[in-house]
Amino acid sequence: MSTILAGLLQVGVLVLLLGAVYVPFGDYMARVYSDRSHWRAERVLYRVFRVDPDAEQRWTVYAAGVLAFSFLSIVLLYLLQRLQFLLPFSLDRGAVDPGIAFNTAISFVTNTNWQSYVPEKTMGHAVAMAGLTVQNFVSAAVGMAVAVALVRGFVRTSTDRIGNLWVDLTRSVVRILLPISFVAAIVLVAGGVVMSLRAGVDVTTVDGNGYTIALAPTASQEAIKELGTNGGGIYNANSAHPFENPTAWTNLLEIFLLLVIPVCLTRTFGTMVGNPRQGHVLVAVMGAIWAGLLAVAWWAESHPNGPAAIAAGAAMEGKEVRFGIPGSTLFAVSTTGTSTGAVNSMHDSYTGLGGGVTLLNILLGEVAPGGVGAGLYGILVLAVVAVFLAGLMVGRTPEYLGKKLGRVQVTAAAIAILAMPTLVLLGTGAAMALPGELDAALTNDGPHGLSEVMYAFASAANNNGSAFGGLTVTSPFFQSALGLAMLLGRFVPILAVLALAGSLAAQKRVEPGAGTLPTDGVLFGVLVGGTVLLVAALTFFPALGLGPITEALA
Repeated sequence: MSTILAGLLQVGVLVLLLGAVYVPFGDYMARVYSDRSHWRAERVLYRVFRVDPDAEQRWTVYAAGVLAFSFLSIVLLYLLQRLQFLLPFSLDRGAVDPGIAFNTAISFVTNTNWQSYVPEKTMGHAVAMAGLTVQNFVSAAVGMAVAVALVRGFVRTSTDRIGNLWVDLTRSVVRILLPISFVAAIVLVAGGVVMSLRAGVDVTTVDGNGYTIALAPTASQEAIKELGTNGGGIYNANSAHPFENPTAWTNLLEIFLLLVIPVCLTRTFGTMVGNPRQGHVLVAVMGAIWAGLLAVAWWAESHPNGPAAIAAGAAMEGKEVRFGIPGSTLFAVSTTGTSTGAVNSMHDSYTGLGGGVTLLNILLGEVAPGGVGAGLYGILVLAVVAVFLAGLMVGRTPEYLGKKLGRVQVTAAAIAILAMPTLVLLGTGAAMALPGELDAALTNDGPHGLSEVMYAFASAANNNGSAFGGLTVTSPFFQSALGLAMLLGRFVPILAVLALAGSLAAQKRVEPGAGTLPTDGVLFGVLVGGTVLLVAALTFFPALGLGPITEALA
């Protein structure tokens, strides 16, 4: 079987699997967030934490809950790392360096999972399981809760209530993330992924040298790492490591896991607003962008422009032979199109055009299809902007799903959209203006060096977490700057989205008229897709021109 045919079959199987679960899983999640009853296990949690599950919250209370919960999570995860030497299963690894502990705590709580350390040498099993894996669940649940709150803003009328954060968090974990992760972990173990509490296994090579190969409870973290679009690996090589991702089949399963919730949440949205075609439009836009970027990346890696790569017939540097070009580019485009950040190949080794695709995918706002929850509320914010632009063109007050979009709504949408570009460009500019930092951090100069720095800040501000490589970010400047980018990139858009949800829920529903823009057809899909591309092009084209575009044309 040819490489191209094998790759096309992988893509076809992936699309078929996503299509098969789209309706049942999307409708199931809609029922989860609309159900008025509570499971017994959930009631126990509510009783322990003194939560009234039947009391709904204003957007300000909901937002305060998100901030308080996340702040407490950062503090606890930081302390867990600093006190690692006191914990069981610490594997004799001492307290984590304060700068790394600070950056890691922010990273995992914001669903970024940026790792500026070697996991198998730094973190013991206790921190990995009780700290990092727990945050993989709850940080994903926060994104899902915010997305559902925004959907309720469109659905509800004349109210100042958008749901209950603690109920949404609990149901996201108990009814969605935990069951799927449990099953996925078993399947991964069956596929060869390691699951062990041992520190490692000693091996002796044929030349008589002895080595210790690190072991870890990998499968359980791998499942939620992908499903929750988290991305932090338990090994430094991440999903390129054979203990995390041993075969082409596990590779396909992991790609499916990181796409399934963001894709199916569009169906949840359509079901909750009472018009499934609204969700179909959004998933079509996501799919078109994803497919287009996949095609470009695949072509670029199969037709390299470097002499060594041309001699080899493809750009295989930094890629695993067991995945090849198709499996590597499919993973790369999917992980940067979501907020996952897991990698099964080194993006720094991609061609100028291929690496540019991974960077552009992040700079588009990660809406193809985006992270769990973050992808849905991200593309809904862009849909609001698209409707507003259409209203300006025809001279009518814009309406979306029966809600008028005025100054408050458009301002909230603009803040949510502009937060990420501001952080990326300011952070990259500040780093490039500090030659002392760059001299110690960069291993490449010129356009590729700029791409590495911009990728780091784009990954942090978009809560992706993947790294271009070739950039050492252990200095105090990068630890602090990237940590700040992760914090603001996560919570500024969330606050803006929740404010948007509250303003929409307070409105009365407006019946569509003769001049109302239909938002469930092809025309609106083209308008939303054009808005996604236009925002990124106007914001980042000059910087991309100095980085990956220059490198690709060289």
